[in-house]
Amino acid sequence: MTQTAAISAGDTAWVLASSALVLLMTVGLACFYSGLVRSKNSLNTMMMSIVAMGAIGVQWVLLGYSLAFAPGSGWLGGLAWVALRGVGAEPNPAYAATIPQQAHAVYQAMFAVITPALISGAIVERMRFRAYLAFLVLWSTLVYAPLAHWVWGAGGWLQKMGALDFAGGTVVHVSAGVSALVAAWFLGPRRDYRRVPISPHNVPLVLIGAGLLWFGWFGFNAGSALAANGLAAQAFVNTNAAAAAAVLTWAVLDSTRTGKITAVGAATGAVVGLVGITPAAGYVTAPASLAIGVICVLISYFAMQRRSRSRLDDSLDVFSCHGLAGMAGALLTGVFATKLANPGAANGLFYGNPGQMLVQLYAVLAAVIIAAVGTVVILAIVRATLGTRARIADEMLGLDLSEHGEEAYFGGEAALGGSALAQSVIVAEDPGPPEPERRGGGAAKKR
Repeated sequence: MTQTAAISAGDTAWVLASSALVLLMTVGLACFYSGLVRSKNSLNTMMMSIVAMGAIGVQWVLLGYSLAFAPGSGWLGGLAWVALRGVGAEPNPAYAATIPQQAHAVYQAMFAVITPALISGAIVERMRFRAYLAFLVLWSTLVYAPLAHWVWGAGGWLQKMGALDFAGGTVVHVSAGVSALVAAWFLGPRRDYRRVPISPHNVPLVLIGAGLLWFGWFGFNAGSALAANGLAAQAFVNTNAAAAAAVLTWAVLDSTRTGKITAVGAATGAVVGLVGITPAAGYVTAPASLAIGVICVLISYFAMQRRSRSRLDDSLDVFSCHGLAGMAGALLTGVFATKLANPGAANGLFYGNPGQMLVQLYAVLAAVIIAAVGTVVILAIVRATLGTRARIADEMLGLDLSEHGEEAYFGGEAALGGSALAQSVIVAEDPGPPEPERRGGGAAKKR
């Protein structure tokens, strides 16, 4: 039988459909983040996700897929697949034996698109758009591609060590969350932070975005089986179970703390549960998925409360939602992984293999180090060449008009020139982009 004859139409259809679902997640992320910011920055925030679909879509074809998945060392893929040379309709058994390698390449492209877009939630309302675009491409090349190779690439050193990451707990969420934390510190807080009220301008849009994320996440997790089989079904069930448990847990916490169950809180809880189950989706049972959803929400919820009292302006709490929940999910994979769910995987601590916890810890630490160091270096380069912060006047007016010449709502906040504080700052402003401030802020919104 030839390689081409081994291709499964059903597996190929599922992976291609999952690719579309993961791309839809980026649209959902754009809506989710956009609804959480002020109206004068809503288009700019949405564009931070949408532009990744273009920039990383091109970067992945030209270089990213090769660096992440081509044969190379344990640290980085080679250049054999630059511009997808040699990546065609035949399967590559190193990754999936029943789908064309091009299907694998486009599926992984969607992960590469959404991962750096997640970081934008920590730096909204203050970063110059062209600087952000440069950051996207550099981060995907220098941080995401090597990390993806370590964990998922054939011969990657973390893969050979036995690290379990079914759909991107370390590769996607830990890396994006840590980079978001570093970027928020590097840029400093928004100029008007703690001086004017900052709250979500469109909560229905937040709920729509969360719904699209939940829907697309089935492609993110179940699609990572790379086949339409029982493992995909297991990951699908686990994904929904963890998200459902997380929503209910967040509602209980909200109700206990404030007496009210908030819509933004419910949406955030769903995302946290989805993040937490991502590394474990194909390795654990449904009851374990419920536990993971609950535990990750407890960690993220109280981390947000703590962060809101600190001097760090992680605007949309990306580190708490993605970084910490991703770390928790990766470590809990080492607790609950079982051959009962996936005979091809290792057992975890709960099933008699405590060593898997240590492997998972190594993977988390590796993701933290490359994300933190890479983000500092990249932002330093971008600041030295393009500048990173918007001018004071532009930031106060709103980045929709200053960066894009458009506004989301006719006659909205941006058209009126922003707040009275903005008007006073504009008059006193010196020309040129300011240096990043080394002081912190508080919470961008109340969960």
